[in-house]
Order: sequence, then structure tokens, then C-alpha cells
Amino acid sequence: MAITLVNPEGLPEVGPYRQVAIATGSKLVFIAGQVAWDADGATVGEGDLAAQVERCYLNIGTALAGVGATFDDVAKLTVYVVDWTPDKMPLFLEGVARAAARLGGTPVPPGTLIGVAALDVPDHLVEVEATAVID
Repeated sequence: MAITLVNPEGLPEVGPYRQVAIATGSKLVFIAGQVAWDADGATVGEGDLAAQVERCYLNIGTALAGVGATFDDVAKLTVYVVDWTPDKMPLFLEGVARAAARLGGTPVPPGTLIGVAALDVPDHLVEVEATAVID
């Protein structure tokens, strides 16, 4: 595994989330923003933030598997959420938890959540992109 996740002393600990990823692998993998599309390009979970978060994370998992990687190889996630407000956090975390249950582990690499006005398709509520490092 090319990624070690840590919480350096002096930074807050936030649940299982980690503030820093140390990468020692030799290949960088950049995964384009994944939205709530199934394999046929149909939107999953229209109007349901938790369902769309779950689908985005599952799509990241599929992209990672396609290059011989897993969430253990992810160094950074960036999440874009339409009309983000802090009261949406439980729905976001529900979607992550549902994806984690299906993926067999909780994705906890460093990440950034950014509120945006809109995404490429009006039905999309969230988009997730990833950077991974593999040997």
C-alpha cells in the first residue's frame, strides 16, 4: 500500500477522517469527478443526496478497481455539493457510510468539501474526484 494516513499532533481529530496522506508509490492516478450515474449513464437517486453520494463513492471504487487500486490508495478526495449547508452533513455521511458498507471499508483520506451553485446536469447534487497513488 502506497498511502499512509495520519493526524499530526496539533491538528484536530475528526472521527475516522485523517488530515494528511503520505504517498510512497510511483504512479499517480487522477480520477475525474464522478457523479450519480450508473453504468448506463442514468442518474441514480434523483433528489436524494445520500443516494447520490453513495453512487459517487461506488463509481470512484469502480474507477480505482479498473486500475488495480482501492480506496486504501486514495491520497485526496474533493467533493462538490450543490447548495451546501451544514445541515446536509448527516445525509452526506449516510451516503458515505452506505458506500463504505458496500466497498468493505470507510474511505477516510484527506478531503475537501466545496459548496457549489450547480453541476453539469441539474439532477446531480454531488460530484467526487480522487487522487490515488499506487506502486
